[in-house]
Amino acid sequence: MAKPRVRGVIDNGLVTVGGPAPDFELPALIGGVRKSFRLADYRGRTVVLAFYPFNWQEDSVRQMKSYQSQRSRLLAGRAETVGITVESIMNTTAWERAHGPFDFPLCSDFWPHGQVSRSYGMLQDSGASERGVVVVNPEGQVVLWHICPPEETPALEEVFPLIEGV
Repeated sequence: MAKPRVRGVIDNGLVTVGGPAPDFELPALIGGVRKSFRLADYRGRTVVLAFYPFNWQEDSVRQMKSYQSQRSRLLAGRAETVGITVESIMNTTAWERAHGPFDFPLCSDFWPHGQVSRSYGMLQDSGASERGVVVVNPEGQVVLWHICPPEETPALEEVFPLIEGV
């Protein structure tokens, strides 16, 4: 039996800590190759959803490079990082080539514009994603939801205790 395909978000309600993480499917760069990313495919692993406003901002580069530098520690905890921005997949491809490589999926929440970001409470009124982090545990529940002030980059220090105890 073929698995059902999902485009966008199944649940239109906003997420809450302790509640279920809405499933979604978005175009993504995975290892520099355009593929499709579906959250449900990662059930059984912790997923760190790393939202960021725009590709070509220095803070976005710093944020994604930080996650790349901590990748081995995240993988040791059976966790995967997933970058999500409202930029197009073509823009993300050019950006990743200029600032990567990044060994984790980079998703494009471009169309319908910001639907996944909105469902996770990460869409600004301006149409950009917030700079924030959502951690989904192996059972598909949200265990951390955090938006950073504009001048901060989300640190993984609050994520590690959640994955290292699993």
